Amino acid sequence: MKGIGVSPGISIGKVFLKEEIEIKVEKKNIESSSDEIAKLNDAIEKSLKEVKSIHEYALKNLGEKEAEIFSAHKLMLEDPEFIGLIKGKIEDENVNAEWGVQEASNNYISILENMDNEYLKERAADIKDISKRLINNLMGIENISLSTLEEECIIVSKDLAPSDTAQMRKDKVLGFVTEVGGRTSHTSIMARTLELPAVVGVKDITKAVKSNDIIIIDGDEGTIIINPTQDEINAYKEKRKAFEEFKNKLKELKNSKSISKDDHKVEIAGNIGTPKDIDKVIENGGEGVGLYRTEFLYMDRDKLPTEEEQFKSYKIVAEKLEGRPLVIRTLDVGGDKELPYLEMPKEMNPFLGYRAIRLCLDRVDIFKVQLRAILRASAYGNVKIMFPMVSNLKEFRDAKQILEEMKSELRAENIPFNENIEVGIMVEIPSAAIQSDVFAKEVDFFSIGTNDLIQYTLAVDRGNENISYLYSQYHPAVLRLIKMTIENGHKEGIWVGMCGEAAGDERLIPILLGMGLDEFSMSASSILKARYTIKNISKVEMENMIEEVLNLETPLQVKQYIDEKITFKH
Repeated sequence: MKGIGVSPGISIGKVFLKEEIEIKVEKKNIESSSDEIAKLNDAIEKSLKEVKSIHEYALKNLGEKEAEIFSAHKLMLEDPEFIGLIKGKIEDENVNAEWGVQEASNNYISILENMDNEYLKERAADIKDISKRLINNLMGIENISLSTLEEECIIVSKDLAPSDTAQMRKDKVLGFVTEVGGRTSHTSIMARTLELPAVVGVKDITKAVKSNDIIIIDGDEGTIIINPTQDEINAYKEKRKAFEEFKNKLKELKNSKSISKDDHKVEIAGNIGTPKDIDKVIENGGEGVGLYRTEFLYMDRDKLPTEEEQFKSYKIVAEKLEGRPLVIRTLDVGGDKELPYLEMPKEMNPFLGYRAIRLCLDRVDIFKVQLRAILRASAYGNVKIMFPMVSNLKEFRDAKQILEEMKSELRAENIPFNENIEVGIMVEIPSAAIQSDVFAKEVDFFSIGTNDLIQYTLAVDRGNENISYLYSQYHPAVLRLIKMTIENGHKEGIWVGMCGEAAGDERLIPILLGMGLDEFSMSASSILKARYTIKNISKVEMENMIEEVLNLETPLQVKQYIDEKITFKH
């Protein structure tokens, strides 16, 4: 059977089939909304106790990072907007509490699941988890825990909620297989964090296996073998041995530079969302941070973060990097990424709407606070500022002017900052890529955001499963825009990086190297593989292939060309 390999490695072991009890919530008319709200309050209290217990278990057995998610669950159960929406449905529609929870949750989930943001998609899984817990407690159904596993096993399930993975015994779990999910699902993220092989999106796997079956999972290829032959087991044991040897080889690269076979040096950096993420980047030998997604500072709270809160967060990361670059992206919310405490318009096309730099130039009060915080942090490290979703030169100039005003304020207050702080833009809108020759005369750097650049160039909503096959970083049109941006940046003597998913794509890295990309920024877990790839290819050889690649007609032809012509394999 085939699925999506989301966490590399090979596991061979017994199946633990986690069967889901399907709960059907029926809509019922009620006589007393106050009685239902009392029931809801009891269920919230019980759920809070359970979440606290899970948090303590995860903290003890999995670590601080994995336990952190349950602080967010607690906040959600105490969130006046979320709970208020449930109570509003009960009172306004005279319906039972279970129905109110389901309807309120579905509103949030449908919005979050269609967002072009890994963090927010993960929040949808959290809300599913919370609503299921609430409904179970309202209906008197026990919430099952994976903390009682006694034997080593591979967990097979339709899906795994955050609370499932947090409660499992990591010394007993060899890997995960699920029917649903993608690279950004909670199961995938948890598997990569714990370095456990995982395959998701395996249709009907829960019907194809039973508990105690032996299976092999290949987290690289996305392959599942049920009740394998001895020859298959032996072959995969050899493959597993080779994988472990390769992992050890990667660890040796932690403190080395990212230099190609023909001595061309590039920078491999990490993408982070919170100050805690920097530890993984450093642990994996990251040469800096190419993208600090500051929107996380604004989420899971009921008011805007203060200048001091932001300054402390940026300062922590700047100091830990000890002079290595830190590119801080200014606030990228709006449209599809709502903040409950900001009144934001409902939009027909949120991806094209009131968001990112557009929101910041309109809400200058919010923008100024963030810019002051970033400037103050620049006194403690190699900080750079990056404006997102810039589509025309006026936006950049207006943002730069506000930045200059904040510099003047800080000077007047005798607050130190880096007077020569670099200021760049994310190239994620086709107009910015096409006009990159103009932008390059005024900015200090470009960072190509491929996630949105692909979406806007190909007119593909990648959250729409019906057309997701059209979304591809191998599309020649996308590659031409990337090459154009790099060339135009270099003509004006500025460096060009990439902080989208494509930067960590091992198949695409050789092509990007050949195009002259200076900085590759990716998830921490991809850094050492990317360095290994760079060290085993020649920039000059890749340069000689670029024209041929860009003249290909389809994404499939590009992938096939890379696989056939670039023979370097791990």
